[in-house]
Amino acid sequence: MAADKAVRGRFFEDFRLGERIVHPTPRTVGEGEAALYLGLTGSRFPLASADTAARALGLARRPLDELLAFHVAFGKTVPDVSLNAVANLGYAEVRFLGPVWPGETLRAESEVIGLRPNRDGRAGIVWVRSRAFAQDGREVLAWVRWVMVRRRKPGGGGPEAVVPETADHVPPQALPVPEGLHGRGYDTALTGSPWLWEDYEPGERIVHPAGMTIDETDHTLATRLYQNNARVHFDAHAMASSRFGRRLVYGGHVISVCRALSFEGLANAVWIAAINGGTHANPVFAGDTLYCRSEVLARWALPGRDDLGALRVRTLGLKDCDPATVDEPRDGEGRYRPEVVLDLDYTVLMPRRR
Repeated sequence: MAADKAVRGRFFEDFRLGERIVHPTPRTVGEGEAALYLGLTGSRFPLASADTAARALGLARRPLDELLAFHVAFGKTVPDVSLNAVANLGYAEVRFLGPVWPGETLRAESEVIGLRPNRDGRAGIVWVRSRAFAQDGREVLAWVRWVMVRRRKPGGGGPEAVVPETADHVPPQALPVPEGLHGRGYDTALTGSPWLWEDYEPGERIVHPAGMTIDETDHTLATRLYQNNARVHFDAHAMASSRFGRRLVYGGHVISVCRALSFEGLANAVWIAAINGGTHANPVFAGDTLYCRSEVLARWALPGRDDLGALRVRTLGLKDCDPATVDEPRDGEGRYRPEVVLDLDYTVLMPRRR
């Protein structure tokens, strides 16, 4: 008799409220992954680009890009949480607690904090709170996300709906600042942009002029780099019979591309401290060209710091259109316009003038 030992991922019925999941396959992330990430996104932010820039900002050497570390940690959770996902729906309370250095090994664990069956009986929404640790036990990332997961057998029933409350944003006093990071004597020649914390005003809109076309190889390599083996990104044969008829680009890669494009206008946003909330409003496919624009939601002084300040920013990712022509992301009925693919609320640290 042949036994089926293959891991086929969890379905909605398999999750239990309060369950703690220790995710397998720790990952050592080195300089090779950092170079490939730059090749996939073209990111030019200085901290992760050069040791000299990192030292000028108070760190011993360049860390991994914050989002590269996040995607690798996120990828650890996929086999247990979203292998059978219909779509990853959103994020909240994402905190980048400290730098991840090239050569460090990441592991992750999650707790199920919410469940809600869909009315159609075909899927349900699962909320998890996840944490990532370096090999020395140092917690480097924490986040909440919710994902729509298929049922094994369509039908009603299942757990009573429990929808967790998440914070609207990470407040200034709770924003993590990497140990040693400072903005004293910051040289804007590192980025070629003169604009620092004091130069931004709440309500200000920034149209980032560049666009980036996502190729099949780009998003295929990205999901492999992050070991994100969700079928919606990996399996073209299976997705051919889906309502989309093709693979979806991983939403985290969309975030990375938009972050890279935001350099033109937010070049001195040296560190992402938190993601307050995010929505993948519409799918992205190979061949789409991404653009973005940002709005400054708030400008916060950091307690006890006169060298660094925080900007809360809302970045809209748009596909195949001029970002200056989209005034509001939603239509008159409150639905996201089809060209809007990302609505991201996040907080960055930026050097101050002294």
